[in-house]
Amino acid sequence: MTVDLGTPSQRRTYRNELLLVLGVSLGQSAVYAAVRLIARLTAEVPLAEQTAALNVSRSPRPLLDLTYQLLGIFFALVPVWLALHLLNRDRAGARHDIGLNARRPGFDLAWGALLAAVIGLPGLGLFWLAARLGINATVVPAALPDIWWAVPVLVLAAAQNAVLEEVVGVGYLITRLQDLNWRASAIVAAAAVLRGAYHLYQGFGAFIGNAIMGVVFALFFLRTRRVMPLVVAHTLLDVVAFVGYALLPKSWFTWL
Repeated sequence: MTVDLGTPSQRRTYRNELLLVLGVSLGQSAVYAAVRLIARLTAEVPLAEQTAALNVSRSPRPLLDLTYQLLGIFFALVPVWLALHLLNRDRAGARHDIGLNARRPGFDLAWGALLAAVIGLPGLGLFWLAARLGINATVVPAALPDIWWAVPVLVLAAAQNAVLEEVVGVGYLITRLQDLNWRASAIVAAAAVLRGAYHLYQGFGAFIGNAIMGVVFALFFLRTRRVMPLVVAHTLLDVVAFVGYALLPKSWFTWL
């Protein structure tokens, strides 16, 4: 469902809203990622010999570390609530409008698993190729201490990433761009570039891989108007990456 943007003032309001939501969420991450990539490229150590660590420890004190981890996950989801709140101002039931509900669990789980396989398996090949070409840093998906709460926190972090990126970067972004009467091709391109941009801190290979993922996910949402399968797929991908790296022998990852 789109809204009537009859006046230039209304269009300006929605453009400003979109920029503000991205400015406190994925757009901000994209800017920082670009700066971090520049820093990596201008460092004395080649990009391929550098490391990009995710889910790092934030304190040597275990309970304080856990508190920081949970607070980080909670506050990272605030832009999701903001985006839904803003969509709700001009459309009834925005959460249902973008398919963020449990009305079609079979569809969501089946398509989520299929999308995870379609994206994940070729993604490993692209990751390997990027590493061989020296256009990506070595990614460490999980750098938490070996402690009882590590796996639950990694699962929560995976779900948080999925909800944030798919609701804001797909559901909200595409809905607002449709409201602004963007063409479908431009919408898909914008979603893909944004997804690739906030992964630039890992290198050019991560940008390319995530941009391709952005194209697939944007096209799926435009066709189905459901974001839940994307949340499922993204959660599965990140759980496998985060938890797998934390639990499996590190020697298994030396080929990457």
